[in-house]
Amino acid sequence: MIKTDSALLKLRNIDPYLAPYLPEVKMHLDRYNDKRYDLAKDGSLTDAINGHLYFGFHRTEDGWVFREWLPGADAAWLYGDFNNWDKFACPLANIGNGVWEVKLKGKNALKHGQFVKLIVGREGISFERIPAYIRRAVMDERDYKLCGQIWEPEKPFRWTDKTWYGKKRPAAPLIYEAHIGMAQEKNGVGTYLEFAEETLEWVKKAGYNTIQLMAIQEHPYYASFGYQVTNFFAPSSRLGTPEELKFLINKAHKMGIAVLLDVVHSHACPNVGEGLSRQDGTDGQYFLEGGRGWHSAWETRCFDYGKTEVLHFLLSNLKYWQDEFHFDGFRFDGVTSMLYENHGLGEAFTNYGMYYSLNTNVDAGNYLRLANELIHENNPCAITVAEDMSGMPGMCLPLESAGMGFDYRLSMGVPDLWIKLLKEQPMENWNVMHLWYELTAGRPQEKTIGYSESHDQAMVGDKTIIFRLADAEMYTGMCKNYHSPTMDNAIDMHKLIRFLTLALANDGYLNFMGNEFGHPEWIDFPREGNNWSYHYARRQWSLVKSPDYKYEWLANFDREMIALAKKAKLHAGGKPQSIWLDGDKNLIIFERGKKIFVFNMHPTQSVEDIFVSCHLTGKGDYKVLFSSDDEEFGGQGRISKDYIYTAKDTKYGNGFEIYLPCRTAVVLEKVKKNKTK
Repeated sequence: MIKTDSALLKLRNIDPYLAPYLPEVKMHLDRYNDKRYDLAKDGSLTDAINGHLYFGFHRTEDGWVFREWLPGADAAWLYGDFNNWDKFACPLANIGNGVWEVKLKGKNALKHGQFVKLIVGREGISFERIPAYIRRAVMDERDYKLCGQIWEPEKPFRWTDKTWYGKKRPAAPLIYEAHIGMAQEKNGVGTYLEFAEETLEWVKKAGYNTIQLMAIQEHPYYASFGYQVTNFFAPSSRLGTPEELKFLINKAHKMGIAVLLDVVHSHACPNVGEGLSRQDGTDGQYFLEGGRGWHSAWETRCFDYGKTEVLHFLLSNLKYWQDEFHFDGFRFDGVTSMLYENHGLGEAFTNYGMYYSLNTNVDAGNYLRLANELIHENNPCAITVAEDMSGMPGMCLPLESAGMGFDYRLSMGVPDLWIKLLKEQPMENWNVMHLWYELTAGRPQEKTIGYSESHDQAMVGDKTIIFRLADAEMYTGMCKNYHSPTMDNAIDMHKLIRFLTLALANDGYLNFMGNEFGHPEWIDFPREGNNWSYHYARRQWSLVKSPDYKYEWLANFDREMIALAKKAKLHAGGKPQSIWLDGDKNLIIFERGKKIFVFNMHPTQSVEDIFVSCHLTGKGDYKVLFSSDDEEFGGQGRISKDYIYTAKDTKYGNGFEIYLPCRTAVVLEKVKKNKTK
């Protein structure tokens, strides 16, 4: 339970601007305490939330038991190839509170791999459904729709990650966002095993310490990118078996890589018969009734977070993915959509009053509090990340400070800023003061993950940074022996935009697979409009592995900038401190992690006499530690790493002057003096 008065006092001290809204926040917390008591009384959520161990299929001493929550049903039957698809031969009994149950006698009453479905009867009509807690759903060749499958392999998977899971987490997440199906170069769907054997090695070499896996929860429409889930407890069967997913996660842990699930609890696939929509024949079993139960922009169903049974289902789902698959945490998709009745559509969120109004979905906010409490109670090393563009205050504050309990939120305004600048302003007109503000902004005591682009910018209809910079020359200008003003600018600025975002990111960094080396194609999944082609639903690793193309340069740069961030502990050692922002010359100079960063963002003007103040790092000698102009990054090698810069007293203060070509960044560190005996 949250101690409301002390939590509100902490919240007001953290963010005084919330003072006028504390009565509204108190109402949220009171509702949270009531709902938490409904779920767990005065006990722990971990002990109370076990729907996946009660509902669905489970072995008993003398056979099997199957249970399903169907409050609106008049009758229910279980059928499948275990009873020769006899629809009404295996009835379920209503045991109260909307729960239906059937017990099957005999060890082999159900066998691994058998297909199962539900028949639900309501008001004289019967219809097929897939059990809500099914752990594997595959395509049924009888009607080419999803069908439940009994999954109990003879040899259960043996975990060997006991020194990692529940014991370790990255101090600062460097996240590699990935889609397993499109992670391979082949014209087809990649698999868990291929990702484990091939892509994980790339991630490790690139230096990322966390992977965020998309499209894991079962979804019938591949092109939905995994965001229209039908079977919440079933890992996608098109990618392989549950054991193969466990193998992937186990291997990642042994490589020191945390694994996050991109969990979709913000909405659900509307498909009747495959997903949860009208599971018991009513409109409002899992979802809100009427118009509130539909997301107008996504044409999906919206959960009823005020219903205890729905909360138990969603919370059990989180615990299941932790316990069964050892996911280290979750990136919660569509948090903004959850928090507001209008799903945040068309809202600018320009004042605090917009967060606390009749438009706020209090039940959704309290579900997120419950989710974070459960996740971190179940695994104290877990990581939770919120995808929220509204900037809801307290999102990443602990529950005892009246927050929602997330560890991080994505800095969603940063990629929007880069897109806006690249689309609307010449580079020489970029406002470096505004850049600094936007890239370092964040709510008090709340952690953020910075990124310049994710999968959203790589989708068909949008453009990645490299495409916005190079445009048509991407198709002709990526050979290393090709140079033009457009392509040289594109290569340099691709490096600087990503490096500046990383260096100024408050608490962590994210990249979508392939963007680090400027992948040349957008993402477009097989669909009728492209003749069901996989050509754009893959990653062309052969390009970055070829010594003839500039993709190698960009990959080298990304690897080394990630290595720098880890070695200097940039995101765990305090915030960046501004030294000098020059709007006329487009210079950005700052200190972080006892390193000095100097960026010349101007597209054409090199500067010979940039004064670098050392009032933060102190007097002494300095050398260049890192340069975007290195030849292995496609630069011209104009920056010496041997030259010593000695800080001296000048009319501008203590410091030194440095030459920096246009579209170049360097990192300097103080030279350690050798101690004499």
